[in-house]
Amino acid sequence: MNKSQNCDASALSESPANLHLREVIEADLPVFFAQQLDADAVHMAAFTAKDPADEAAFLAHWRRILANPTGSVRTILCDGQVAGHVLRYEEDGKPEVSYWLGRTFWGRCIATRALARFLAEVEATRPIYARVAKDNLGSRRVLEKCGFVIIGADKGFANARGAEIEEWLLKLDRMRNE
Repeated sequence: MNKSQNCDASALSESPANLHLREVIEADLPVFFAQQLDADAVHMAAFTAKDPADEAAFLAHWRRILANPTGSVRTILCDGQVAGHVLRYEEDGKPEVSYWLGRTFWGRCIATRALARFLAEVEATRPIYARVAKDNLGSRRVLEKCGFVIIGADKGFANARGAEIEEWLLKLDRMRNE
């Protein structure tokens, strides 16, 4: 059973004391690295690094993310622990969001609440876009609960699967409560 189904729109307006977004710090990177080594999470995310175990490539990638003046990135903290991250970047000149949550934090509305907070408090750009592998239903639901709607489909090469897969393209014009 997917516990995230219990995370409805009313939960988005809640501000639990145990969920915070903050600037990414160097000490977060080893946690992010460990989280993205989870084979099941990598398979679900699909569009990942060619070799998730290559720590040097991972750190170089994150240093580029952190140095990018057009992006926004935050660490998701839950109960004082690094739960994951959420970020905005440019893809083909359009703003897109992405997020990653460590497996121990799945199914507790954390991704939905963190993304909603990021979109409300950090990243006001609209429209903003997202992509998700068609078979990643949990991530699709997170995006939809935050107001994203499917605007099309595409195919792309997924390193985690070693093949081209189908993905949904989503767009957010405004938050549900805006």
